[in-house]
Amino acid sequence: MLINNQVMDELMAQAEASSRLRMNMDLRTTPDDQSQRMLNALLPGTQLPIHRHTASTEVVVILRGRMDEIFFDEEGRETERFHLDPTTGNCALNIPLGTWHSVEVFEPTVIFESKDGAYTPLAPEDQMIIAK
Repeated sequence: MLINNQVMDELMAQAEASSRLRMNMDLRTTPDDQSQRMLNALLPGTQLPIHRHTASTEVVVILRGRMDEIFFDEEGRETERFHLDPTTGNCALNIPLGTWHSVEVFEPTVIFESKDGAYTPLAPEDQMIIAK
């Protein structure tokens, strides 16, 4: 599959129609593929909970747009912020195993994400709820 502007535009249109303001596209080629590879279209205002992956690192590659990937400590305090913008050369980030993280999206954005192993929903203990 060629990933081009048409594919990203179609995925972005689906994100715009979604109440979550995001949409992903599974890039696995067979049901036996136990990896996680996807495109993710994200719009400003999308809300991703602070979460972690305890069985895999995560690689994020930004294809278009601008966003920050934010790391947090165990108490939900921001520890690091990485600005991803392909026009500046900051185009990819490796998120270490077990790192609490979330995103802030500044303009319509498309990323490629990969993780090891088959998809499993996040367990409650791997999502952080911050009281406001």
